[in-house]
Amino acid sequence: MKKIIYVLILPLIVVSGLVFSFASFTNRSDANREIKNETSKKSIPNPLSAAERKTALKKWEATPDGIMYKKWEASPAGKKVYAGEAKIRKAVRNYTNMNGVVTSLSLPPGSRLGFGMMVRINGDDYILSFGPEKSDKSFLNFNNEFQQLHKLKVNDKIIIKSHAVSHAPKYSYPIVSGDYIELDGKIVYKRAPRKGGC
Repeated sequence: MKKIIYVLILPLIVVSGLVFSFASFTNRSDANREIKNETSKKSIPNPLSAAERKTALKKWEATPDGIMYKKWEASPAGKKVYAGEAKIRKAVRNYTNMNGVVTSLSLPPGSRLGFGMMVRINGDDYILSFGPEKSDKSFLNFNNEFQQLHKLKVNDKIIIKSHAVSHAPKYSYPIVSGDYIELDGKIVYKRAPRKGGC
């Protein structure tokens, strides 16, 4: 008789366990869906209006960093960097060739721009920055995207194309993003397009 009761109760326990699991799974997925909907609504910040951007900039300019930056902009060093940027802005905007000469294979001391070198373009000195140096090391493979750039020498005449030129008060030179480098008619470096970008 006990065996028959166990045989009848066991399937009821299994079925009720499955029903309970399914119910809690459904409630959990509904809760997850609600949380995802809430976070997706919250995570899309509204772009600032022009007035809000102007107000935020004014607030920042009143901070110690902002005051220091404004002083740097007005200084001879800041004006020189801005003038260097202006000289190549059209070529950068149009992504056209710029003739450059390698003047140093290292960046200024204390630089935190990753791999780069100093170049002279149209009589002005620039930091040519390529970003952090990554390598894919394995037992049979050593791949470094900057491998060919390491072969450049001082006084090499190169063709540079860039999508961006920037500045920072820490540096006495404009910073050119190295997107394409050519030496003696051969491509030495071409930045890979960003994954997932447009």
